[in-house]
Amino acid sequence: MAIKITEECINCGACEPECPNNAIYEGGVEWAVSDGTTVKGMFTLLDGTQVDAGQRNAPVSNDIYYITPNKCTECQGFHEEPQCAAVCPVDCCVPDEMYVETVDQLMAKKDKMHI
Repeated sequence: MAIKITEECINCGACEPECPNNAIYEGGVEWAVSDGTTVKGMFTLLDGTQVDAGQRNAPVSNDIYYITPNKCTECQGFHEEPQCAAVCPVDCCVPDEMYVETVDQLMAKKDKMHI
């Protein structure tokens, strides 16, 4: 399951540098699959849409930091727990029930992003 940042976010930015997949962005900032990954060429998003890895995508949030579920692996293969949640001073990094994935699926996503 991906992690999401709730409205309780105070925009401190502590989470962003902790993400090994570069899945966390400041509110209003466009994201790309290629940011912080080795992905090049076409990439299939969670909804089945194919995009160029370098394509800039609309922000998930304009007001607070956000995590794109297309890149979140809950830190599987990197850390014991999601690092965003570990460093968040207000505990606003929580499981995103809209994106339920198994550990195997998260590891496969990680492997696709870090060849």
